Amino acid sequence: MSFTEELRRGADPIYEAIFKHPFVRGIAEGTLSKEQLIHYVKQDFEYLNAYMRIYGIAISRCEKREHIQMFNEQISFILNSEIHPHQNFCERAGVTYEELQGYPLAPSAHHYTRHMLNAAYEGTLEDILAALLPCPWTYTEIGRRLLDEVNPAPDHPFYDWMHFYGSREIGVTEKMRELLDEWAEVLTPARKEKLKEQFDASCRLEYMFWDMAYKLEEWPV
Repeated sequence: MSFTEELRRGADPIYEAIFKHPFVRGIAEGTLSKEQLIHYVKQDFEYLNAYMRIYGIAISRCEKREHIQMFNEQISFILNSEIHPHQNFCERAGVTYEELQGYPLAPSAHHYTRHMLNAAYEGTLEDILAALLPCPWTYTEIGRRLLDEVNPAPDHPFYDWMHFYGSREIGVTEKMRELLDEWAEVLTPARKEKLKEQFDASCRLEYMFWDMAYKLEEWPV
């Protein structure tokens, strides 16, 4: 079993909780409210801005061009492709994408971005990958599960969202897993345990992000 397979197995209860979360179920059933969709897009736009900055930090640590290329490709993917599932939510909510940009992060989203930034500034490339990996990995599995379960017709309100995340054969998840598995081969058990802590924290924060969007979480004061 590879290192990332061990990470995934250990986090299975968190993944299952995410799959059963009412926001994810709302995507499957097409029942999310306008307000929930708007809150999600507002938060995810800023979250992904932070995610790209962390890719930039990773690039500054890379010694091989192939690794620089991978992180650079993912920045381009977020900028040019990952706007499409956001557009799907915006169209369903009856708003433009531009209207939902530039809002402050809610507590859970703020916590998540700071967890990843902390891994980037205080850790190694391995820490960065461990902290970043749950985002694409959970979305890929959500997309594939929903496609299998719902088998959405083109008129399903979230047809595009499900296909965007569930239809890609080889994506960032596989590339990041391959790299983390390679780098983890020479690490001590204690170091691997630290990476597991990074990974598990991001998995839990993925759950909290969905919960934040579903409950329209804001700062209390």
